[in-house]
Amino acid sequence: MRTARILAGAVALGVVASSAVIAQDYPTKPIRLVVPFPPGGGTDVVSRVIATKLGESTGWTFVVDNKPGSGGSVGLSLAGKAAADGYTIVMAQNANLVINPILGKANYDPIKDFAPIGLAATAPQVLVVAKESAIKSVDDLLATAKAKGGKMTFASPGIGTSSHLAGELLQQLAQVKYRHIPYKGAAQALPDLMGGRVDIYVSSLPSAMVQIKEGVLRPIALFSTRRDADLPDVPTFEESGIKNSDAATWWGLAAPAGTPPAIIARLNAELNRVLEMPDTKARLRAAGADALGGSAETFATLIRTDVPKWTAVIKAADIKVPD
Repeated sequence: MRTARILAGAVALGVVASSAVIAQDYPTKPIRLVVPFPPGGGTDVVSRVIATKLGESTGWTFVVDNKPGSGGSVGLSLAGKAAADGYTIVMAQNANLVINPILGKANYDPIKDFAPIGLAATAPQVLVVAKESAIKSVDDLLATAKAKGGKMTFASPGIGTSSHLAGELLQQLAQVKYRHIPYKGAAQALPDLMGGRVDIYVSSLPSAMVQIKEGVLRPIALFSTRRDADLPDVPTFEESGIKNSDAATWWGLAAPAGTPPAIIARLNAELNRVLEMPDTKARLRAAGADALGGSAETFATLIRTDVPKWTAVIKAADIKVPD
């Protein structure tokens, strides 16, 4: 028995040593960063900021590879099935890594199929109304919803999106009811909101920031644990008394499960280094996002927390994604 334990320990030490040797030589070729959305969107912008700064900081070559489709599931699936050697990583987002599998829109497991590297950035969801709306506060919002008895219309960029689920979370926590009107993105939803055809809209803050700054949309509150630096007068739902209402969008780097821990640790260290740079923070801020960072385990814990959280919201709202 003692011999078996000694052998097992020797094998484990050998694996660790082998991983460390691999990491010392890593990388010897370009690293592919899979972006599961088309060029130009929020995930693409965040990914290119991170890839550019990592390349400048380390001298490594990062190749951004856009693989859009199925709300990000195509790119995540491709990355999850890649060789676990550190040469394919992916910019994951809560909508595609966590929510899509819960909705049955993905063929991967967010916990079993990926090795988290580190959180890159975050951007809150925001509830907005047209500038002519009588709703000017969270209290107005809840009172109007209760007065309309479920007839108040709530628009989102689509069924099962992060914005849709943020709106459902609000209803469940505040014990109010809206009639959900899904659109195919902000470009379709915002004209109807501004034209008074829907009452409220939940969006990622970057998607609504231009209209907010122009004054055509009024932000009511953020689904976040803190206020946004660019909108210091806009409260969070949390501080307005609706606890556990954080529904921010997050982005994080992940690798296929089985990627050597020493490589994960090295990528995490380099990611955290560039996220501390003022230029990186400024570029992400310009895109409406805030730099995050932290350990790989912090990212893994967030994923493990988000899965039951959004599973419960989806089940309670009985959300079904059309075929």
